[in-house]
Amino acid sequence: MAFLEVKDLRKNFGDTNVLKGVSFEMNKGEVVSVIGSSGNGKTTLLRCLNFLETPDGGLITVDGAQIFPVETTNKKKSQCNARFGMVFQNFNLFPQYDALENVTLAMNLRVENELKERKIKGAEKKRLRKEAKEKNEELAKSLLSRVGLADKMANYPCELSGGQQQRVAIARALAMSPDILCFDEPTSALDPELTGEVLKVIKGLIDEGRTIIIVTHEMGFARNVSDKIIFMANGVIEEIGTPEQIFDHPKSENTKAFLAKADEQI
Repeated sequence: MAFLEVKDLRKNFGDTNVLKGVSFEMNKGEVVSVIGSSGNGKTTLLRCLNFLETPDGGLITVDGAQIFPVETTNKKKSQCNARFGMVFQNFNLFPQYDALENVTLAMNLRVENELKERKIKGAEKKRLRKEAKEKNEELAKSLLSRVGLADKMANYPCELSGGQQQRVAIARALAMSPDILCFDEPTSALDPELTGEVLKVIKGLIDEGRTIIIVTHEMGFARNVSDKIIFMANGVIEEIGTPEQIFDHPKSENTKAFLAKADEQI
């Protein structure tokens, strides 16, 4: 059984059909790159997987567990959402918090929710909160060091370069221990000289055997690191295959036209 199964996933915005029945599978530890022109549903696909958008139909399972459709309880939704981690195109860091706080924020909120669910109060609540926050801070420091930002933990987003901000965002996603890590064009908002440092971090995660989905316009990177390439057009998967199949022997005329245009821009 595949680790992630997506079947007939659909999403509409008003009268606009953005995802028109997307289906694919991936195994644990695989890297899947999603390519295609802007406006063809790539980002919406990631947002639906992360429950930032609610799909209008279809089925999503992770490791045999159905996460969409799912019970409407907040606890169940939170458990399903935790299966995916999202790294956004424009970083989405909180400007009022430093790098360390940006990484610990979601972890600490999860602690508060767990304490509330367990109905723990008084001195015991304070003790468990303190222990958990200390543990979260140590993990956050470790992750920031891992992405090369050991000396930037007290810096605010406005004091960091775009590449450094994106690395904070990667550390934040890793802190929640997701089963599948999603990247939405992680280098498109960066100057060319900063792109390499982010791609290096992503490559390190790939080398660790993480399960990763990347929406990207970096064709060379996608070809080098991916187990599968998905080409999307008009809200559907036009073609899926190995990097060799897609880049060297594309079958779809739309895929051929997209790759020819991409080659012209390199």
